[in-house]
This record gives sequence, structure tokens and C-alpha cells, in this order.
Amino acid sequence: MVDEEDVGGPPVGAVKSKKKSGKKSGGKSSGSGSSGSSSSSNPQIKPKCNCEQLQLVDCHLETKELWDKFNELGTEMIITKTGRRMFPTVRVTFSGAQSRVRYYVLLDVVPVDSKRYRYAYHRSSWLVAGKADPPAPARLYTHPDSPFTPDQLRKQVISFEKVKLTNNEMDKQGQIVLNSMHRYQPRVHLVRRMEGDTTRPIVDLEREQFRTYVFPETVFTAVTAYQNQLITKLKIDSNPFAKGFRDSSRLSDFDR
Repeated sequence: MVDEEDVGGPPVGAVKSKKKSGKKSGGKSSGSGSSGSSSSSNPQIKPKCNCEQLQLVDCHLETKELWDKFNELGTEMIITKTGRRMFPTVRVTFSGAQSRVRYYVLLDVVPVDSKRYRYAYHRSSWLVAGKADPPAPARLYTHPDSPFTPDQLRKQVISFEKVKLTNNEMDKQGQIVLNSMHRYQPRVHLVRRMEGDTTRPIVDLEREQFRTYVFPETVFTAVTAYQNQLITKLKIDSNPFAKGFRDSSRLSDFDR
């Protein structure tokens, strides 16, 4: 019999971001110094940087206030065989880009811990249900507008709205493969290359000059149907593409 641990409302490790004073306000969160939650057992969700020049480039999470609302409840993301887009969407901006280089912006999603969860409806809380299933091979999603000039990187809101999440391990469409009822942390990566070196595909970050940004408020649990009714309601209220889906039982079948 598997021991179950009551982890309360939001899943373990759902972290409320600290509000920062100063100029970084207005619904944005900087990932330059963010780290994974202290309860995480996966060192992959720590920010990383192997390039001194990229230390000067900050990344800011747009629509932070919306992410915070979901994070307080315990964000859930639907995964399907055909792939489902994320909502909220990971949208970021950058500052501090340098001239005479090109930038690639990438996204991946990594496990927060080595546990599998289930939702206890009578408690309205998540429980640890056992050990995690073997993870699928990690996939890097390169933003289709890459590479960016420094000017483009400074001015453009970079949205990963086309990223899709799937539970189909045989997927050939470049979607991000996840296990249902497991918790994940999206990561944003910035790769720096010199002008003229823009034809090689990025397959291994460790072979590049890169920096990894982590926003703890974007942690989510992958599900095949929404578990928390409050998440269902917030998705309908916040997602302009879901306005017609007032029947919560239909929302899990909705694909933007």
C-alpha cells in the first residue's frame, strides 16, 4: 500500500513570489535571481549561466499577476495525445542585450521532484501518491522567431503560445512530453551566438553560451482533466478562448 502525504491546497513547492520594490513592477517578475522552491529535489530547476556577458541580461515574466492567481490555487495544465497549449502562456521580455550578437530563446519543462500526485476531492488538496513515473526525454522548444537581434530582443514580448503539452511519448511534432499527475517547472533559456553562427540547431545547452531563467510561480501539475474546480473557473474567467465553455465538464475537451 502506498503511503500518501497530504500536501494541502497548492501542490508541494507552489511558491508565492516575493514582491520586489523598484522599477520592476506592473505585473512583471524578474527571473534573474529566481530559484526553484526549497522543497524541490531536482537541481535542474535552479537558474544557471555559463557566460559572463549573459549575466547582464535580465528576463522578466509578463502577466505575473495572472500566474500568481493560478499559483495560489495550484496551477494545472491539461495534456492530451494530440497536444494542448498552455494557459497561462509563458510570455517574457528581456533587458540588457548586447550588440553584434544573436540570441535564441528556448523553453523546456522539467520535473519538480520525483513524486506522483493525486487530488483528494473530499479535502480539496493534493496528496503524494507514490514515486514518479520514468520521465520522457527532455525536449527543448526553440522560439520560432529565433535568432533575435539585440534590438528585437529588447523590444519584443516573446510568447510561447504555440508550445503544446502531450502525454504521447511517440510524438513527432516537437511537443513537450509530460506524465499526468506529476509536477513541472517551465524554464526559459537564452543562448548567445556571434553573428554568422546562426545555422546550427541547438541540441545541447551545455555546448552553448547560455543562461537559464526560472520563475517559481509558473510551476504546474500536468493533468488529463482539471481536478480543482477553482482552477476550472479561473481558466474560463481568464482565458479569452474559453469564454464559451461555461460548462466546466466541457473545459477538459477544449483545445485552443
